[in-house]
Amino acid sequence: MTGQWNWRGAARCRTADAEDLFVTGARQREAKLFCRACPVRTECLAHSLDQRIEFGVWGGMTERERRALLRARPDVSSWADLLHDARTAHYESVAEETAEQLARATEHERRQHGLDETA
Repeated sequence: MTGQWNWRGAARCRTADAEDLFVTGARQREAKLFCRACPVRTECLAHSLDQRIEFGVWGGMTERERRALLRARPDVSSWADLLHDARTAHYESVAEETAEQLARATEHERRQHGLDETA
């Protein structure tokens, strides 16, 4: 396993009482909120889905929500790959959109200051 990053070391629950993530009923809502600020929520969720972990809140999802997701997507062979690819695609689209906005703003500034290349 040399060279692979272990997401567990960055998990927010590593420094808190992880037992609070293995609750039932309305307390699961609190556990899900705790997960919201975790930097490795996606990796945690993927792990729980790939390993078919039945109990607790993992990656901000309850066991009921994870079961429903697994039933809805029986075709997924690796949740880690699927979620990684989705996150990468999202970041790429955001970067592209930001670059386009920057180009438009730069062009607007050039025109506003009389630096239009056609002049």
